[in-house]
Order: sequence, then C-alpha cells, then structure tokens
Amino acid sequence: MADFTDPSSETAKAVVEVAKTTGKAIDASREAGRFISRFIAGSLEQGVGIFEDRLRYMRWERQLRLMKRSEEVLHELGFEGPTRPVPMKIAIPLLQTASMEEDDSLQDRWINLLVNAANEKSGVEVNRAYIEILSQITPLEAQILDAIYFLPFAEIQHRGVITSDLPDNVYVAPRNQSEWQEPAYEVALALANLARIQTLKPTMVMSGAELYSRVIPTIMGSAFVSACRVRKP
Repeated sequence: MADFTDPSSETAKAVVEVAKTTGKAIDASREAGRFISRFIAGSLEQGVGIFEDRLRYMRWERQLRLMKRSEEVLHELGFEGPTRPVPMKIAIPLLQTASMEEDDSLQDRWINLLVNAANEKSGVEVNRAYIEILSQITPLEAQILDAIYFLPFAEIQHRGVITSDLPDNVYVAPRNQSEWQEPAYEVALALANLARIQTLKPTMVMSGAELYSRVIPTIMGSAFVSACRVRKP
C-alpha cells in the first residue's frame, strides 16, 4: 500500500509535487482573472471564469483535432486502430503536449509520432528524446529539418549542407569550397536552436566560433525527423 505519511517515500514526494503544481496553476488562473476583470468591469470570479473557459475550449478544440487526425492517419495506413500499446512513459507526455499544440503543422508531427509509436510495423521506436525535441521547436525549425533530412543522409553526413537559401532550399556542400553565404538572421537563430537540441551541428572555426552557413546533420536529427513521418503503404 502507498505510504502517504512517510515524507521520504516516492508516493509522498509525488503528492507534494502535484500539490505544488496545482497551487501554481490556481495562482496563475487568479492572476489572469484579475487582469481580465479590470478590462470588463466585472468581478474577479467573472474574470477567472472567462480565462478558464477559454483555456478549456482551446484545449478541447486541439484534442478533437488530435483524435480525428490520428484516426484518419491510421485508416490511411490501412489500420482500424493501434496495433501495439504505447508505453505510459511515452503516451502521457506525448498526448499532453500534443493536445496543447496550437500549430497544425507541428500537431501533425505529434500525430505521426503517436501513430508510429502505436504501429508495430512502423519500424520506429519512439523515445522520450523525440518528445523533448518536438516540444522545443517552432514551425520554421520543423520546416528546416524537413528540408535538410530530405537529402540522402549518407551523402550529407560528412559534407554538410549549405543553408543560405533555407527554409525553401538546401544544398549538399561542394567539396572544393570553404566559405559560404550566411542565412537570414531568423534562419540562423533557428539553426542555433536546432544545434542546441542536437538535431544538427554548426561549422566550427579555429577561433571556436560557430558558423551556420554550413551545418552538419546528426544521427539524432535524422532519427527524429524519420520518427515524425509516417510511411504509407
């Protein structure tokens, strides 16, 4: 039986953490409600109600899309439903984050990740790293990854890719060139974040500086992009 009285037990610690999280959520809701009530000339309770109702509606709307699209993708693959259970340590964080994703293109990647995890023939073993990566990228960064890893990995793994025309185009780095044009600032910033989460590597120069005019793909980046795609029969 779980011991709630022993403060050192894992159960007790979990209860404390849940209580802390709940308390923070309540405080945030009240603050938002207080802010809204100032603009609608209403009570704090009215402000809190508007805030919480909107959050519930937004999440419900995204959950509906998540469920509908997941079923559609499964049917497109020829399945009536999942063919293997998704481990709880994968399913819970995946579903929680996917249901709050507001961008359709990113939510579609969550859906593909979920379908691959639930399809025994997908050839994909979804791990927590993919969930962490997907939760930390923007639509632009996802588009950049798609463009880079559309190229044959064996060809670009050592030579790298030229980024000056991203996100629309990307090229295999030529063998006889050592300097390339820098990409637009927002692309360079996106590439820096993708390097932070190890989905690619920048070019390093003698001074130790990082250049994003040419980037090197990584095994993690390739595996992640593959896990977010479904292979239709």
